[in-house]
Formats: sequence, C-alpha cells, structure tokens
Amino acid sequence: MAKHKKINNYRRKIMKSLTRKIGNTHEPKPGDLKDLNDVKHVLIVRTNHRLGNLILITPLVQEVIATFPNAKIDLIVQGFLGPIIFENYEAVDQITRLPKKPFKNFKDYIKGATSVRKKKYDFAINAVIGSSSGRLYTQLAHATFKIYGEDEQDFSAHYEDGMHIAKEQVYAFRAYMERLGFPDQHHPVKNLSVELTNEESQRGLAKLREIANDSKKTISLFTFATGDKCYKPDWWIPFYKRLQLEFPNYHIVEVLPYENVSQIGFTAPSYYSKDIREIAAFISHTDVWVGADCGIMHLASASGAPVVGLFSRMNRDVYEPFNGKSFSLFTGDLKYDQIINAVDGVLK
Repeated sequence: MAKHKKINNYRRKIMKSLTRKIGNTHEPKPGDLKDLNDVKHVLIVRTNHRLGNLILITPLVQEVIATFPNAKIDLIVQGFLGPIIFENYEAVDQITRLPKKPFKNFKDYIKGATSVRKKKYDFAINAVIGSSSGRLYTQLAHATFKIYGEDEQDFSAHYEDGMHIAKEQVYAFRAYMERLGFPDQHHPVKNLSVELTNEESQRGLAKLREIANDSKKTISLFTFATGDKCYKPDWWIPFYKRLQLEFPNYHIVEVLPYENVSQIGFTAPSYYSKDIREIAAFISHTDVWVGADCGIMHLASASGAPVVGLFSRMNRDVYEPFNGKSFSLFTGDLKYDQIINAVDGVLK
C-alpha cells in the first residue's frame, strides 16, 4: 500500500474514533420547527476536493433549496472546484475552501474550520453519511438543527436506490425533516446538475461543431480514469473499433482528461479543455457519453447528457450515473457486444 494511502487510512481511523459519539444524543421533535419559510441560513459540509464527490452533493443542495425557499446556503469544501461547480446556484452564498492537504497547510485548515463558528445557522448538514470530518464540522457549527449523517443509517430497505451516495444524502435529509413533522412527499431525487446557462451551452455547442459538424449525431468517449478504474489501451482500442463499425452514422469524439492522454492513441477527433464548465457544456450536446467511473462521468451526468458508466469495481449501486437514460454496467463479465447493445439502446 502506498505511503499516502496508509496515512489517509490512519487519519480516518483517528477521526472516526474521535467523532463516533458526535450527534448520538441529538433528536429533533415535531413542532421544533414551525415554518419552513423561517429557515434563512443553511450550512452544508462536504470535506472533499474531488470533482465527482462535489458534483454528487448537487441533488442535496437542490433539495435544500426546494425545501427552504428563503434560505441562503453556505458550503464547506476542500480545494478550488466548489465555486466553479456552484457558480450558477443563486441560493449558494459563501463557500469556505479548505486546503486539499490539511497536514501540509494546517494553519489554513484551522482557519477554515474556525470560520463555521462565526455565523449562526438554522441548519448544519453533513453531506455524506459516515464522514467523520463532516460530523466534526457539523458539531462545530452554531446551528439550531444539525444533521450529522450517522453511520447506522441505511435507506436500501426502503428505496431501491438507497445505497447511492448522492441519493442517500437526500433521503437522510428527508428523514430528519419527517422527525420534525414535515412528511416526505416521495418525489424523485433531482439529477446531478452544474446549472449550465444558455450562453455556456451555446459555447459548448460551438466547440463541438469545431470537430464534429451537424451532419451526424455524436458519441463522446472518455478513456481515462484513476488507478485500477482505468481501462487500458488493449481494452479501449478494440472497443473503439467496434463502435466505429457498429455506428457508422455517428461522429465519435474523445473528450481528453486534464492529463491530456488517450487510451486510443488520439485516433479519434478529440476535444481538450481545463474548464470543467466548458467540458460539461460540450458533453451536453453529445447524444451519449461512454466512459469509466470517474469525476468526468459525474460531470457528464450533471450536463444532462445520457451516460453509460463502465464499472470494473462492484460499487455501481453507490456511484452509478443517473438522469433519464443514464445507467451503468459492470464490465467484469461482459463482452463488447453487450456494451454495444447497451449504447445502442440509449441512442434509439
């Protein structure tokens, strides 16, 4: 195991030990909150810097906005992506950005941590069930109501999609609101969204038209992912050739990662950008996105495009894309034919 992974595992064990009793005695009751319109300030905590993990809290943010129409939302996140992802969320007010590497920037981390004590909130919400650091910041916040995200919560018995990391956050929020006396309306959890503007959408379309004209519809590929989630060239190259053979009436373009690498040797027309909102706008105009489980998969889902997510790990229930025709496949026991048929089903 790499040194940094050992350190992270050790840190998680320490944090879990320190925070295991936080929130255990907190129990809301019907009548504690009289009127949803009275909620004006909400804090949501997601202490992570990765693109996908931040996009995955957008359904919770949308749920809070819909529940508390007069509220402004503050976020605590890590890294620099939070303000970019939530740029067009009018209800999102202040975003506290913690350093990605707390131990190397401990002073800045403590400064960000203490900022939660400076403001009075109606609600403080740990956005990920079981997050020790999220529980800690929720505890630190000056808030009337606190949703800690206790480990023992399991929504899979009541909801078919109850294990999904984006949806369980919403179900945990709804369960808390039920305990306050506000019944769950059981409406579908909102899709991931980066709230693209019409102007952004049109710029994305212009970028697509630079490499693929409107004579055909477009399949977009993303051939990169981190670690063992990344399918190697000996998987992607034959798959790309099959796509070309099976879909001759479609443009096939490759969206390149930040690292500017290609598992198909840059043989397809390609698009490269470091601007995640521009990437989302570009993908939104393609007819299907195909790629492995990664942050760009969630960005593609948040763009509104149909997504076929390829999973080599047994965690589809937790991270699979969702919006309309989007779905995931565990590729361990699948042939190319089956994946091609799945893509064809989205395109029809």
